Amino acid sequence: MIFTETKLKDAYIINLEKMVDERGFFARTYCENEFENVGISFTPVQANVSYNRHKHTLRGIHFQKSPYEEAKLVNCLKGAIYDVIIDLRPSSPTFNEWIGIELDSKNRKMLYVPKGFAHGFLTLKDETEVSYLMSDFYVPGSGRGIRWDDPYYNIKWPVKAKIISDNDKNWPYKS
Repeated sequence: MIFTETKLKDAYIINLEKMVDERGFFARTYCENEFENVGISFTPVQANVSYNRHKHTLRGIHFQKSPYEEAKLVNCLKGAIYDVIIDLRPSSPTFNEWIGIELDSKNRKMLYVPKGFAHGFLTLKDETEVSYLMSDFYVPGSGRGIRWDDPYYNIKWPVKAKIISDNDKNWPYKS
């Protein structure tokens, strides 16, 4: 795996190191030792998949409140997403900053989202599947969200969302 730190402190884009032959390729998508070699302590305890029927479906922007923060390793298995993370750690030099990256089944990039970040995505193709490895278990009642269109963060989505859950439509604006 090839780790590239993003402009947000502690968040990484991970590219696969593929072993290619006539059959296709083989690549490691998680290795505790490789994560530790770049200073990331990440041990998954839960794996999730998000299936999205239609392009332009928005999911997020979600996080779990303290002390239930969770780190994620996000991978788009089928289709494509515009993945967004926001650093919500008050002590971080990149506090309240965001980045967006396209993850898809062709580029096979992954995004490591540290604890203390909010995460959401917008599907760019029909029939999109997203896989997450989670560092912590989901705790009912601890989930929070940020509006995808909050002018405080001014996230630049590549296209307008067409499908948004009522829950995501009703998160309060920060500003």
